[in-house]
Amino acid sequence: MATYVIVNLQVHDPATYERYRAAAPALIKRHGGEYLVRGGDCELLEGTWHPQRLVVLRFPGRQAALAFFNDPDYQPLKEMRQRSTSTDAVMVEGV
Repeated sequence: MATYVIVNLQVHDPATYERYRAAAPALIKRHGGEYLVRGGDCELLEGTWHPQRLVVLRFPGRQAALAFFNDPDYQPLKEMRQRSTSTDAVMVEGV
């Protein structure tokens, strides 16, 4: 079953975050992941949530998503992302 990782980022250090953005896609692809949404305009339809920069990734399953997130090669990039952004992320199984 497909698993989606939905991330909302508020970027505080654009230069560092740009280095992360350049390096992350190869690792995501290595684990069978693909971008479905990578930024873009968000329009509030209901409620009070105001995402800053929304990213949606699809992986072939939960194990693939976790393998990406826990990949030793991703850890320096994760630290770079955490240093340059405030991040909320969830993982959810879908269709």
